[in-house]
Amino acid sequence: MRLGIIGAGAVAVLHAEGAAALDGVKLTAVCDLQADVAAKVAHPWGAAVYTDYLRMLDDGVVDAVVINTPHSLHKEMVIAAASHGVHALVEKPMATTLADCVAMEEACARANVVMVVGLIQHFMAEKLALQEAVESGRLGKVLLVHDYRSTDYRPGSRAGWFFDRAISGGGAFINIGAHCLDRSMWIGGAPAVRVTAATLNRFGAPVETDGSMEVLLANGVQVRITIVSDAPRRVDEMLVVCENGTVTVDPRSGTFVEIDGSLTQVHSSTGADIQNAFTAQLKDFAAAVDGAAPAVAGAHAKHVVEVVLAAYAAAESGEPVQLGGSVAPGVALQGAR
Repeated sequence: MRLGIIGAGAVAVLHAEGAAALDGVKLTAVCDLQADVAAKVAHPWGAAVYTDYLRMLDDGVVDAVVINTPHSLHKEMVIAAASHGVHALVEKPMATTLADCVAMEEACARANVVMVVGLIQHFMAEKLALQEAVESGRLGKVLLVHDYRSTDYRPGSRAGWFFDRAISGGGAFINIGAHCLDRSMWIGGAPAVRVTAATLNRFGAPVETDGSMEVLLANGVQVRITIVSDAPRRVDEMLVVCENGTVTVDPRSGTFVEIDGSLTQVHSSTGADIQNAFTAQLKDFAAAVDGAAPAVAGAHAKHVVEVVLAAYAAAESGEPVQLGGSVAPGVALQGAR
């Protein structure tokens, strides 16, 4: 599979390294508006450099692309790729509106090409250890998921487009919150049916810098998400409360299971975990191109966008937002009053 990367910032190098590690995948082109930025990613692997992604597609040098660009550009780039018969791995979030998500799905279906959304949490070793612990049955049912992430949305902390809602779709919620929602619903085991949220705009930023969500899943699991800018320490923690114990996860340390006061470390994080996750994600994408089912369903990726948008609506109105589903009959809500 000849692979191109559109957008050479942030995680592009991780995608390139992943391609180099896989048999049957070759990085053949990298596109960025800044040729020198594209060259830094392309040249170690002998890939061509482009500053116009449409020209790259027209030249026929790729079978698939990684789309690693500002969020609002995902739709037009996926549709363009599909029109050239090129498969797409799209970095999260899938898009900034549900209408865009649907348009992307329809374009790929018409062209008979594969689109996968890059939700990297499903490939992180510490999250896979969490999933295995939950699915083992030893802990009983999941009751509560608490997800706490720090970020940095101070002006100047990241590229300017992140602060332009028309391009990014929002701030900390759509960027960092998408990760939190993805992994919390995945581990929680059901889609969201109700969202309550609050946001903060600090540092004079035009998008939200901090926020919190309370999300009810269709199986009664309660999810609580907190995102903080300018935290005194970097935080990326999950706590999963189950009937018989708890699991705590931090990619900087590992995954820990506690049952009856006994603490067991089931994964110890290493510096290779992030690269290994991107390599595994690309391997999963290549398998999907060959006809396998991807690890992350498109419906789930679209639902993440739906819940992010619901959280924005809830924060603006100050009222809970109901989503299309409902809590399954007979499910007792933990902690319901």
